Amino acid sequence: MGEIIPFKKPKAASKTLCKSGFHRFRLESESRFDVKQGRLVTVYRCERCGVTKNELR
Repeated sequence: MGEIIPFKKPKAASKTLCKSGFHRFRLESESRFDVKQGRLVTVYRCERCGVTKNELR
């Protein structure tokens, strides 16, 4: 029989998802106020890579 080789888990699996556009956004801060536009801003941050996304309300 052949020899069984254990495979290691890839280190950059989560970064390849984010590079493909599949971020995992979580709510960071809910009620900021944008003075220039006069709206509330919700800030989301990706758990894997740290990219931030702003959403106006």
